[in-house]
Amino acid sequence: MKREFPIIETRSLILREVIIEDAKDMFKYLSDKDVVKPMGLVPCQTVEDVWDEIRWYKSIYEEGTGIRWGITLKNSGKVIGSCGFLNMLTKHYRAEVGYELSKDYWGKGIASEALEAVVKYGYRHFQLERIEALIEPANLPSQKLVEKQGFRREGLLRHYEFTCGKFDDLYMYSIIKEDLTLI
Repeated sequence: MKREFPIIETRSLILREVIIEDAKDMFKYLSDKDVVKPMGLVPCQTVEDVWDEIRWYKSIYEEGTGIRWGITLKNSGKVIGSCGFLNMLTKHYRAEVGYELSKDYWGKGIASEALEAVVKYGYRHFQLERIEALIEPANLPSQKLVEKQGFRREGLLRHYEFTCGKFDDLYMYSIIKEDLTLI
Protein backbone atom coordinates (compact mmCIF):
# COMPACT_ATOMS: atom_id res chain seq x y z
CA MET A 1 0.00 0.00 0.00
CA LYS A 2 1.42 3.38 -1.05
CA ARG A 3 1.76 5.90 1.78
CA GLU A 4 0.40 9.38 1.27
CA PHE A 5 3.27 11.90 1.05
CA PRO A 6 2.83 14.42 3.88
CA ILE A 7 2.49 18.12 3.14
CA ILE A 8 3.79 20.70 5.62
CA GLU A 9 2.36 24.19 5.58
CA THR A 10 4.05 27.11 7.34
CA ARG A 11 3.36 30.83 7.44
CA SER A 12 4.71 31.44 3.92
CA LEU A 13 5.70 28.00 2.57
CA ILE A 14 4.25 24.72 1.42
CA LEU A 15 6.62 21.77 1.67
CA ARG A 16 5.47 19.03 -0.67
CA GLU A 17 6.53 16.01 -2.68
CA VAL A 18 8.78 16.79 -5.63
CA ILE A 19 7.65 15.36 -8.98
CA ILE A 20 9.36 15.02 -12.37
CA GLU A 21 7.50 18.11 -13.61
CA ASP A 22 9.48 20.15 -11.03
CA ALA A 23 12.81 19.26 -12.66
CA LYS A 24 13.03 22.43 -14.74
CA ASP A 25 12.54 24.67 -11.67
CA MET A 26 15.01 22.56 -9.66
CA PHE A 27 17.60 22.74 -12.45
CA LYS A 28 17.91 26.48 -11.80
CA TYR A 29 19.49 25.89 -8.39
CA LEU A 30 20.92 22.36 -8.78
CA SER A 31 23.06 23.63 -11.70
CA ASP A 32 24.48 26.44 -9.51
CA LYS A 33 27.91 25.50 -8.13
CA ASP A 34 27.45 27.78 -5.10
CA VAL A 35 24.30 25.88 -4.12
CA VAL A 36 25.51 22.30 -4.69
CA LYS A 37 29.16 22.55 -3.58
CA PRO A 38 28.31 22.32 0.16
CA MET A 39 26.19 19.27 -0.67
CA GLY A 40 29.19 17.49 -2.19
CA LEU A 41 27.52 17.40 -5.60
CA VAL A 42 28.68 18.34 -9.07
CA PRO A 43 26.33 20.92 -10.63
CA CYS A 44 23.65 19.37 -12.84
CA GLN A 45 24.39 19.85 -16.53
CA THR A 46 20.92 18.99 -17.87
CA VAL A 47 17.33 18.76 -16.63
CA GLU A 48 17.73 14.97 -17.00
CA ASP A 49 20.46 15.10 -14.30
CA VAL A 50 17.83 16.55 -11.94
CA TRP A 51 15.67 13.48 -12.57
CA ASP A 52 18.30 11.41 -10.72
CA GLU A 53 17.93 13.65 -7.67
CA ILE A 54 14.13 13.35 -7.83
CA ARG A 55 14.41 9.55 -8.14
CA TRP A 56 16.69 9.55 -5.07
CA TYR A 57 14.08 11.54 -3.10
CA LYS A 58 11.45 8.97 -4.13
CA SER A 59 13.69 5.99 -3.25
CA ILE A 60 14.57 7.14 0.28
CA TYR A 61 10.89 7.77 0.99
CA GLU A 62 9.84 4.35 -0.31
CA GLU A 63 12.67 2.62 1.61
CA GLY A 64 11.83 4.50 4.82
CA THR A 65 15.39 5.87 5.12
CA GLY A 66 14.40 9.48 4.57
CA ILE A 67 12.04 12.05 3.15
CA ARG A 68 12.75 15.18 1.14
CA TRP A 69 10.21 17.95 0.71
CA GLY A 70 10.29 20.49 -2.10
CA ILE A 71 10.20 24.03 -0.71
CA THR A 72 7.61 26.20 -2.44
CA LEU A 73 6.32 29.68 -1.72
CA LYS A 74 2.58 29.67 -1.05
CA ASN A 75 1.98 32.22 -3.80
CA SER A 76 3.89 30.39 -6.57
CA GLY A 77 4.07 26.60 -6.16
CA LYS A 78 7.48 26.60 -7.89
CA VAL A 79 10.13 24.46 -6.15
CA ILE A 80 12.93 26.75 -4.95
CA GLY A 81 14.81 24.28 -2.76
CA SER A 82 14.39 21.18 -0.64
CA CYS A 83 14.65 20.13 2.97
CA GLY A 84 14.30 16.78 4.66
CA PHE A 85 15.80 13.74 6.30
CA LEU A 86 18.28 11.16 5.08
CA ASN A 87 20.13 8.31 6.76
CA MET A 88 17.09 7.82 8.99
CA LEU A 89 17.62 5.04 11.51
CA THR A 90 14.26 4.42 13.16
CA LYS A 91 15.81 1.77 15.41
CA HIS A 92 17.99 4.50 16.93
CA TYR A 93 15.40 7.31 16.61
CA ARG A 94 17.75 9.52 14.63
CA ALA A 95 18.16 11.07 11.20
CA GLU A 96 20.33 13.55 9.36
CA VAL A 97 18.73 16.72 8.03
CA GLY A 98 19.73 18.30 4.74
CA TYR A 99 18.59 21.30 2.75
CA GLU A 100 19.41 23.59 -0.14
CA LEU A 101 17.83 26.72 -1.50
CA SER A 102 18.04 28.65 -4.76
CA LYS A 103 20.47 31.55 -4.42
CA ASP A 104 17.66 33.99 -5.36
CA TYR A 105 16.08 33.26 -1.97
CA TRP A 106 19.14 33.30 0.31
CA GLY A 107 18.97 35.61 3.33
CA LYS A 108 15.16 35.87 3.38
CA GLY A 109 14.43 33.45 6.26
CA ILE A 110 13.03 30.77 3.96
CA ALA A 111 15.58 28.07 4.83
CA SER A 112 15.06 28.80 8.52
CA GLU A 113 11.28 28.53 8.22
CA ALA A 114 11.54 25.25 6.27
CA LEU A 115 14.14 23.73 8.60
CA GLU A 116 12.13 24.58 11.72
CA ALA A 117 9.02 22.94 10.23
CA VAL A 118 10.90 19.80 9.14
CA VAL A 119 12.62 19.38 12.54
CA LYS A 120 9.29 19.68 14.36
CA TYR A 121 7.71 17.22 11.92
CA GLY A 122 10.53 14.74 12.60
CA TYR A 123 9.91 14.82 16.33
CA ARG A 124 6.12 14.64 16.07
CA HIS A 125 5.65 12.12 13.26
CA PHE A 126 8.83 10.02 13.19
CA GLN A 127 9.38 10.04 16.97
CA LEU A 128 12.99 11.10 16.40
CA GLU A 129 15.11 11.72 19.46
CA ARG A 130 18.14 13.15 17.63
CA ILE A 131 18.54 15.08 14.39
CA GLU A 132 22.01 15.64 12.96
CA ALA A 133 23.37 18.15 10.45
CA LEU A 134 26.76 17.64 8.79
CA ILE A 135 28.24 20.92 7.57
CA GLU A 136 31.52 21.88 5.89
CA PRO A 137 33.65 24.17 8.08
CA ALA A 138 33.67 26.87 5.35
CA ASN A 139 29.87 26.95 5.16
CA LEU A 140 29.28 29.64 7.79
CA PRO A 141 25.73 30.55 6.67
CA SER A 142 24.60 26.95 7.14
CA GLN A 143 26.26 26.78 10.56
CA LYS A 144 24.44 29.96 11.61
CA LEU A 145 21.16 28.56 10.27
CA VAL A 146 21.28 25.38 12.37
CA GLU A 147 22.60 27.17 15.45
CA LYS A 148 19.64 29.57 15.22
CA GLN A 149 17.37 26.50 15.30
CA GLY A 150 19.04 25.21 18.49
CA PHE A 151 21.52 22.72 17.02
CA ARG A 152 24.81 22.34 18.89
CA ARG A 153 28.18 21.71 17.33
CA GLU A 154 29.59 18.44 18.68
CA GLY A 155 32.88 18.23 16.86
CA LEU A 156 34.80 17.89 13.62
CA LEU A 157 34.60 14.67 11.62
CA ARG A 158 37.90 14.54 9.75
CA HIS A 159 37.82 13.26 6.16
CA TYR A 160 34.26 12.10 6.77
CA GLU A 161 33.07 12.11 3.17
CA PHE A 162 34.70 11.65 -0.21
CA THR A 163 32.96 13.95 -2.69
CA CYS A 164 33.97 15.56 -5.96
CA GLY A 165 37.37 13.81 -5.86
CA LYS A 166 38.43 14.93 -2.38
CA PHE A 167 37.98 14.12 1.29
CA ASP A 168 35.83 16.58 3.24
CA ASP A 169 35.93 17.45 6.92
CA LEU A 170 32.46 18.05 8.35
CA TYR A 171 31.20 19.58 11.55
CA MET A 172 28.65 17.39 13.36
CA TYR A 173 25.73 19.36 14.72
CA SER A 174 22.76 17.87 16.56
CA ILE A 175 19.56 18.76 18.26
CA ILE A 176 17.75 16.37 20.58
CA LYS A 177 14.07 16.42 21.40
CA GLU A 178 14.50 18.04 24.80
CA ASP A 179 16.47 20.92 23.21
CA LEU A 180 13.27 22.10 21.52
CA THR A 181 11.75 22.94 24.87
CA LEU A 182 14.73 25.21 25.57
CA ILE A 183 14.19 27.32 22.44
